[in-house]
Amino acid sequence: MIPQSLIKATADQLMAKAAIEIPDDYLSGLERMADTEQGDLSAFVIRAMLDNYKAAKEDRRAMCADTGVPRWYVKIGNEAQIEGGPIALETSLRRAVADATQDIPLRPNRVHPLWRTDHNNNCGIGAPEIDYAFHPDADWIELTTVHKGGLFGSDYRMLFPADGIDGIKRFYLDTLVSFGKRGLACQPAIIGIGLGGSKDICMTLGKQAACLRTVGSINPDPKIAALEEEFRDFGNSIGMGAMGFMGSSMVVDCHIEVGYCHTGGLPMSVHMFCLSSRRASARVYKDGRVDMRGDPNWFTDYMRRDGVDWDGATSLAAE
Repeated sequence: MIPQSLIKATADQLMAKAAIEIPDDYLSGLERMADTEQGDLSAFVIRAMLDNYKAAKEDRRAMCADTGVPRWYVKIGNEAQIEGGPIALETSLRRAVADATQDIPLRPNRVHPLWRTDHNNNCGIGAPEIDYAFHPDADWIELTTVHKGGLFGSDYRMLFPADGIDGIKRFYLDTLVSFGKRGLACQPAIIGIGLGGSKDICMTLGKQAACLRTVGSINPDPKIAALEEEFRDFGNSIGMGAMGFMGSSMVVDCHIEVGYCHTGGLPMSVHMFCLSSRRASARVYKDGRVDMRGDPNWFTDYMRRDGVDWDGATSLAAE
């Protein structure tokens, strides 16, 4: 059985790691962009951010003054047993957010939408969000925290099947230009695109694609993988660089995830993570081991399964 004390201690560590340390995959991608960016202001911003990341890690301080809105993604192995069950798990995760707000510290960004009540701990009704997924033939749980900005950087449109790939590209371009010109996102960023599902699932897929896949990962569908590469290059060819300045470094990577949708529609969402891509993951075992992980490994073969039953558990045994 996985003890709550271990879950809470791991959650505390993840909250600090996400707020302070840039994930290695994103950092490598940004360093490559610093070497290729030709726009003077854009290149200056990238180099300044790289210096800022280094200073934040050395000083153990949050890398950005706006620490976003912390949320959790929890993957539970089918055979995992959790002390106190899911209620105790959620309590530990909420306490970790509240403690981190005071200890790191994080900016208390969460308020009631009408009364603006602020508990000064980033917790409240529906906050922090906790999303769940499951994994076959496993007795561990994986905790991933993401500190994503909570204002802008996402958009949605209901396209139609006849719009096709050209319509998807048009909305993608419209969104990038709007984000860049109006200051609605912090670039360079990992971009996630959700295609299909119902409206809420479409938005969820896009956000997860942006926040839970690593730079350099590709969709297992070769045609979708080709679109990801095309959209990444396309996004860096529109003349915008870091923070909307002229340049060629708007998109560190582009990730696309899909879900089956209504036959009459083609829902699409576009999400930009952040110039401070704040996420941290760990796998927690019942024997007390904790494996800090650079890849949240959220989108597994099981998560993308296409049929009714699951018959590929063997392929996931080593994950």
